[in-house]
Amino acid sequence: MRVLLEIKGTSQYDASVQPNYQNSACGPTTLHVILKYFHIAKEINDLYKQLGTTKIGLFQWRLIKRMRKLFGANFTIQGCSLAEALAQLEQGNPVALKFDQYFNLQWRSKKKPLFKYHWVPLIGYERKDGELYLIIHDNGGRGRNSQIRSFCYEDNKHVLNFVKIEQKNT
Repeated sequence: MRVLLEIKGTSQYDASVQPNYQNSACGPTTLHVILKYFHIAKEINDLYKQLGTTKIGLFQWRLIKRMRKLFGANFTIQGCSLAEALAQLEQGNPVALKFDQYFNLQWRSKKKPLFKYHWVPLIGYERKDGELYLIIHDNGGRGRNSQIRSFCYEDNKHVLNFVKIEQKNT
């Protein structure tokens, strides 16, 4: 089974992102991409400030609290399990995915995660040979656009956190 949402990614190093924000703009970039999917225009620089992003990044609790404040009753925004994240994808909703080796206290794991600390839009998944692979936009790099990547869930599960951002029917 494969689920893949048609989403256009954005690089956190895009020229439109303030240079002093770029290294820590993965959270705002992830939300910019997800909101754009819902046809809501929010600039990365504005989201950086509105979400209270710092030079070390965006904490999950802060993302949830500030997004709820920004969008109120129009969205359900909350942490979720892997099963809920996959259900969101099946319903056509991207999910904010955070790799967090530091605050999950996973420094000594034998499995090296794809990222140590990074927010990305989760846009799909696939089951191959009995393994679950998650599909993301990686938010780009210096001089490189965001690209779609796939990785094995099992190798990264110890550092992953999911936040569902579900638009309510109006």
